[in-house]
Amino acid sequence: MRIVVTSVLVDDQAKALAFYTDRLGFVKKADVPMGDHRWLTVVSPENPDGPELLLEPDEHPAARPFKEALVADGIPATSFGVADVDAEFRRLSNLGVRFVQEPVAMGPITAAVFDDTCGNLIQIASVL
Repeated sequence: MRIVVTSVLVDDQAKALAFYTDRLGFVKKADVPMGDHRWLTVVSPENPDGPELLLEPDEHPAARPFKEALVADGIPATSFGVADVDAEFRRLSNLGVRFVQEPVAMGPITAAVFDDTCGNLIQIASVL
Protein backbone atom coordinates (compact mmCIF):
# COMPACT_ATOMS: atom_id res chain seq x y z
CA MET A 1 0.00 0.00 0.00
CA ARG A 2 1.21 3.52 -0.75
CA ILE A 3 -0.09 7.06 -0.66
CA VAL A 4 -1.14 8.20 -4.14
CA VAL A 5 -3.23 11.32 -3.45
CA THR A 6 -3.79 13.39 -0.35
CA SER A 7 -5.67 16.67 -0.19
CA VAL A 8 -5.73 20.11 1.29
CA LEU A 9 -9.06 21.95 1.46
CA VAL A 10 -8.89 25.30 -0.35
CA ASP A 11 -11.31 28.21 -0.63
CA ASP A 12 -10.42 28.96 -4.27
CA GLN A 13 -8.82 26.43 -6.61
CA ALA A 14 -7.35 29.00 -9.03
CA LYS A 15 -5.79 30.99 -6.18
CA ALA A 16 -4.51 27.78 -4.61
CA LEU A 17 -2.96 26.61 -7.88
CA ALA A 18 -1.14 29.93 -8.28
CA PHE A 19 0.16 29.82 -4.70
CA TYR A 20 1.22 26.18 -4.71
CA THR A 21 2.99 26.49 -8.09
CA ASP A 22 4.25 30.09 -8.24
CA ARG A 23 5.25 30.45 -4.58
CA LEU A 24 5.92 26.92 -3.34
CA GLY A 25 7.31 25.53 -6.60
CA PHE A 26 5.04 22.53 -7.05
CA VAL A 27 4.04 21.48 -10.59
CA LYS A 28 0.49 20.99 -11.84
CA LYS A 29 -0.15 17.29 -12.51
CA ALA A 30 -3.89 16.89 -13.17
CA ASP A 31 -6.55 19.42 -14.10
CA VAL A 32 -9.85 17.71 -14.91
CA PRO A 33 -13.16 19.64 -14.99
CA MET A 34 -15.71 18.25 -12.52
CA GLY A 35 -18.87 20.35 -12.63
CA ASP A 36 -18.26 23.63 -10.82
CA HIS A 37 -14.81 22.50 -9.70
CA ARG A 38 -11.78 20.55 -10.92
CA TRP A 39 -9.76 17.50 -9.98
CA LEU A 40 -6.67 19.65 -9.55
CA THR A 41 -3.44 18.16 -8.28
CA VAL A 42 0.15 19.29 -7.89
CA VAL A 43 3.33 17.31 -7.34
CA SER A 44 6.87 17.96 -6.27
CA PRO A 45 9.16 18.68 -9.24
CA GLU A 46 11.66 16.42 -7.46
CA ASN A 47 9.23 13.48 -7.67
CA PRO A 48 6.73 14.09 -10.50
CA ASP A 49 5.46 10.49 -10.32
CA GLY A 50 5.14 10.60 -6.53
CA PRO A 51 2.18 11.46 -4.32
CA GLU A 52 -0.19 14.12 -5.62
CA LEU A 53 -1.66 16.92 -3.53
CA LEU A 54 -5.30 17.51 -4.42
CA LEU A 55 -6.36 21.16 -4.13
CA GLU A 56 -9.84 20.23 -2.99
CA PRO A 57 -12.69 22.75 -2.72
CA ASP A 58 -13.78 23.37 0.87
CA GLU A 59 -17.48 23.43 -0.03
CA HIS A 60 -18.66 20.72 2.37
CA PRO A 61 -20.53 22.40 5.27
CA ALA A 62 -18.05 21.00 7.80
CA ALA A 63 -14.92 22.02 5.89
CA ARG A 64 -14.68 25.74 6.62
CA PRO A 65 -15.48 25.52 10.37
CA PHE A 66 -12.93 22.67 10.63
CA LYS A 67 -10.26 24.73 8.83
CA GLU A 68 -11.03 27.81 10.94
CA ALA A 69 -10.70 25.78 14.14
CA LEU A 70 -7.34 24.37 13.05
CA VAL A 71 -6.03 27.84 12.17
CA ALA A 72 -7.33 29.32 15.45
CA ASP A 73 -5.44 26.62 17.35
CA GLY A 74 -2.31 27.01 15.19
CA ILE A 75 -2.54 23.47 13.80
CA PRO A 76 -1.15 22.90 10.29
CA ALA A 77 -3.38 21.14 7.78
CA THR A 78 -0.39 19.21 6.44
CA SER A 79 3.39 19.12 6.47
CA PHE A 80 5.93 19.18 3.64
CA GLY A 81 9.46 17.87 3.99
CA VAL A 82 12.37 20.11 3.04
CA ALA A 83 16.12 19.60 3.20
CA ASP A 84 16.80 22.87 5.04
CA VAL A 85 13.95 24.68 6.83
CA ASP A 86 15.98 27.86 7.38
CA ALA A 87 16.88 28.14 3.68
CA GLU A 88 13.30 27.36 2.61
CA PHE A 89 11.98 29.90 5.13
CA ARG A 90 14.21 32.59 3.59
CA ARG A 91 13.31 31.59 0.01
CA LEU A 92 9.57 31.57 0.66
CA SER A 93 9.67 34.76 2.74
CA ASN A 94 11.41 36.50 -0.17
CA LEU A 95 8.52 35.35 -2.39
CA GLY A 96 6.00 36.98 -0.05
CA VAL A 97 4.86 33.89 1.86
CA ARG A 98 3.61 34.90 5.32
CA PHE A 99 4.94 32.73 8.12
CA VAL A 100 3.06 32.43 11.39
CA GLN A 101 5.91 30.47 12.99
CA GLU A 102 9.55 31.02 12.11
CA PRO A 103 11.90 28.01 12.10
CA VAL A 104 12.05 26.31 15.49
CA ALA A 105 14.25 23.36 16.45
CA MET A 106 12.26 20.68 18.26
CA GLY A 107 14.68 17.89 19.05
CA PRO A 108 15.71 16.21 15.80
CA ILE A 109 13.21 18.24 13.75
CA THR A 110 13.18 21.87 12.67
CA ALA A 111 9.82 23.25 11.56
CA ALA A 112 8.18 26.48 10.40
CA VAL A 113 4.52 27.23 9.60
CA PHE A 114 3.06 29.49 6.91
CA ASP A 115 -0.36 30.66 5.72
CA ASP A 116 -1.23 29.21 2.29
CA THR A 117 -3.66 32.11 1.52
CA CYS A 118 -6.43 29.52 1.00
CA GLY A 119 -7.49 29.06 4.63
CA ASN A 120 -4.76 26.71 5.85
CA LEU A 121 -1.61 26.68 7.89
CA ILE A 122 1.09 24.52 6.31
CA GLN A 123 4.19 23.23 8.07
CA ILE A 124 7.59 22.69 6.50
CA ALA A 125 9.91 20.39 8.42
CA SER A 126 13.32 18.80 8.16
CA VAL A 127 15.15 16.26 10.25
CA LEU A 128 18.55 17.35 11.55
